[in-house]
Amino acid sequence: MTLIDERAKWFGHPRGLATLFFTEMWERFSYYGMRALLILYMTALATNGGLGFTTEKAAGIYGWYTFLVYAVGIPGGFIADRWLGHYRAVFIGGAIIALGHFTLAISGLSAFYAGLAIIIFGTGLLKPNISTMVGLLYAPGDTRRDGGFSIYYMGINLGAAAAPIVCGYLGQKVGWHWGFAAAGVGMVLGLVQLFFGRRHLPSNERLASGDTANTTPHPGVPGARQLTATEWKRLGVIAALFLFAVLFWAAYEQAGSSLNLFADRYTRLSWFGREFPSSWFQSLNAVFVLVFAPVFSWLWVALASREPSSPAKFVWGLVLVGIGFLLLVPAAGFAQSGEGIRVSPMWLVGAYLLHTLGELCLSPVGLSMVTKLAPMRLVGSIMGFWFLTNAFGNKLGGTIAGYFDRLPLPQLFGAVAGVAIVSGLILLFLVKPIKKLMGGIK
Repeated sequence: MTLIDERAKWFGHPRGLATLFFTEMWERFSYYGMRALLILYMTALATNGGLGFTTEKAAGIYGWYTFLVYAVGIPGGFIADRWLGHYRAVFIGGAIIALGHFTLAISGLSAFYAGLAIIIFGTGLLKPNISTMVGLLYAPGDTRRDGGFSIYYMGINLGAAAAPIVCGYLGQKVGWHWGFAAAGVGMVLGLVQLFFGRRHLPSNERLASGDTANTTPHPGVPGARQLTATEWKRLGVIAALFLFAVLFWAAYEQAGSSLNLFADRYTRLSWFGREFPSSWFQSLNAVFVLVFAPVFSWLWVALASREPSSPAKFVWGLVLVGIGFLLLVPAAGFAQSGEGIRVSPMWLVGAYLLHTLGELCLSPVGLSMVTKLAPMRLVGSIMGFWFLTNAFGNKLGGTIAGYFDRLPLPQLFGAVAGVAIVSGLILLFLVKPIKKLMGGIK
């Protein structure tokens, strides 16, 4: 087995980052293209081609779907660590995801549920393992790692920005199933990118990471050894930050549910006299990431020794997403003050901007943190565990969205804001003890 050719660079990073950047770009195009339509399709009347579900039922299905998409990352990471390897798991998972989207393009309730199930299974193989491969491009102690994850995060959001514009327009203006089919085409393009760029990825992922000590076998456990005290402490850090990440995602992932409905029902869908589909708001987070991710990537490197620790960045993430919902409280009150009132789209633009700044403080940092703190022989499984933060966050977010028609929106948005901000302040007091458990890793 050979190591990655470190002479092959891409913006100062390993050349394999480009392959993973564009593969994940198309995978996220498929996911966010479908997600932009999902709750709108379920709540649309049957006469308009939708399923005619109540908001409560649609939010429940949305919550379970987004929960399972991330929860199956645990067996997906385990399968890659033990049998398939990360590249094969990602490729097979992508093929399954494409099949799921094309199944959604078929009319009928059975095809709808089958398509969701297929996408869930495929994402479980792809999502944790492609993030793990990014981390494996860098040797332990490589200071480019956080910057690399920020660049990779731009790929995620390039796909997420284009998806609602393309799939959302097709779904809402041409036909729901055209939008779902377009998402499947995006995943196929991602597979093509992964196949032709595979030579830049580690052919032996553990050796390429430079971590040979962690592959020492332990009697009775094939290919593994007992965890050291330091490794246990670092896993404890991942577990401690798990809860706070769940609370962040429960607020942030309202984008596809309650905020999507707020855009569709209570927001003015025109700009300088030109109308646009409500699903286009789903592109805002991604567009803001594309603008600000390079700034954050530069900032973490420029701060050097003064760079905030991962737990400190989590604090900022929680507070910012909370302030974003606080901004929507007066807008929601005005929207529900009379019949047919629609508020300016700038309220949602401002909220999504704050949410994005919070996301950049927490999400790519969390992925990078896992690859730094987890023992290399378990990194795929631990990454799968970390994606449970998205899973539980999405499930909790779906439950919250189920109250969209049952609570006054200022009360609903205010509660989300309060929980996020208070959680951030609690974590602020835990930063120092958590840093001690990290054993010198930031």
